[in-house]
Amino acid sequence: MSRGRLVGVAEESAAPSLLIVEDDRALSAMLAELFTEEGYEVDVAYDAQRGLHRGLLGDFAAIIVDRGLPVMDGVELVEVLRARGISTPILVLTARGAVADRVEGLDAGAQDYLVKPFEVPELLARIRALVRRPTGSSTLRAEGLCLDRVTRTASGRRIGADVELSEREAALLSVLMTAPGRVHTRGQLLSAVFDGADNPGVVDTYVHYLRRKLGRGIVRTVHGTGYRLGAE
Repeated sequence: MSRGRLVGVAEESAAPSLLIVEDDRALSAMLAELFTEEGYEVDVAYDAQRGLHRGLLGDFAAIIVDRGLPVMDGVELVEVLRARGISTPILVLTARGAVADRVEGLDAGAQDYLVKPFEVPELLARIRALVRRPTGSSTLRAEGLCLDRVTRTASGRRIGADVELSEREAALLSVLMTAPGRVHTRGQLLSAVFDGADNPGVVDTYVHYLRRKLGRGIVRTVHGTGYRLGAE
């Protein structure tokens, strides 16, 4: 991990800070130099694992995430950050420009999606727009459900009284609610919620826990694929 300009150094600065998660060293160096010259403080991570660590611990105005990352796909990284309650605006930067790819990135929780090759003025403008945007709420709402990711409390007309969830239960429900129309494979849920554990059975176990607490219709099984949030 390298920094275009160190975050948290002794001098006081009101400059917004950016996290760039990009495994192309030449491109990440160019982006770090570009944004540093624009007055940002820049932190760079070269794989999704380091990006997740920095994203969870740092206080960033915006995050730029490459789609094709080592360890974890960039969209999966976005899902994990959202599941862990990180509401920092995210721009996905990628060479994959098909409509389905853009929809997947936005459904995962990214605010913007820019396809390579890109024009520098457009990238700068998009980041300025993200930095100006108010940070999101800690509360998710989808399909008649409400989840407070801080208190880990689920509520809504589908379940009646407030229900307290464990950290893993809340993280699993958060991923499903962030993209309510999307089918998530067990592998994707393992990466997003269970830190890449290699036992797919743990996903089934926590789906069972959610159904037991919130009702069987909360999580729908898509046979041969995985799970999605159950529609009302």
